[in-house]
Amino acid sequence: MKSLSESTVLITGATDGLGKMTAERFAKQGAKVLLHGRNEEKGFKTIEEIQQTTGNQNLKYFNGDFASLQSVAKLAEKIIANSEKIDLLINNAGIGGGPKSQKQRELSQDGYELRWSINYLAQVLLTRKLLPMMKDHARIINVASVGQAPIDFNDINMENHYEGYLAYERSKLALIMFTFDLAAELQERKIHVNALHPATLMSTSMVKDHFGQAQSSVEEGFSAVEFLATSKELDEVTGKYFEGKTQAQANAQAYDKAARKKLRQVTKDSIAAYL
Repeated sequence: MKSLSESTVLITGATDGLGKMTAERFAKQGAKVLLHGRNEEKGFKTIEEIQQTTGNQNLKYFNGDFASLQSVAKLAEKIIANSEKIDLLINNAGIGGGPKSQKQRELSQDGYELRWSINYLAQVLLTRKLLPMMKDHARIINVASVGQAPIDFNDINMENHYEGYLAYERSKLALIMFTFDLAAELQERKIHVNALHPATLMSTSMVKDHFGQAQSSVEEGFSAVEFLATSKELDEVTGKYFEGKTQAQANAQAYDKAARKKLRQVTKDSIAAYL
């Protein structure tokens, strides 16, 4: 990938935590940064803050609710209409598992389990709609998690034995499985796609709300994102899962071709109407 000063970067979930720090640091390095969030007032405030601290005026904000596939589709269309080609896509937006005690299932506006919809279906839909805008040799980083659990294809919507954190872990494994498939699909275009667990329990508002005590800093997470985004060491690396700056093994189901095929079909059925 070319230098950040010559690049257009799209970061989802960019108004807080890791996404906001990444937007600010990349803006400081001269990138054109497209920021996504779901609160317009907070989004424009974030833009103003970054412009003031970096002097980079080349920033745009796009609003979209990942709990609605229609909203995600409209978000993609707004980005396509208002931007040029994208060099780097960082799928960072997401929702945590909630408190450990959470047993009450939450649904998206489309009737899907909420974490599945936000952390997985929305990411896939946005990425697929933006692929024509991605430059050859671009990079895609899917922010995943070390917390992963095998998907039960007989109960995708988790109607039985629901636990918020299990839903989160399944959604993050699905994103890793998508990463592996998309990397193979985009090989000819030299678009490199990798999944990343940036750091464990970073000091973000989401972690503080649900866990209280952080185990690592947002700075550590950003360092890993920057490595995957810019390192020349990774010029030929695609379809991998990283924990920090180190390649790692994901849950075994991620390497199960039959499971990935099932996931592709389930995903297609869910998002086809919005592509």
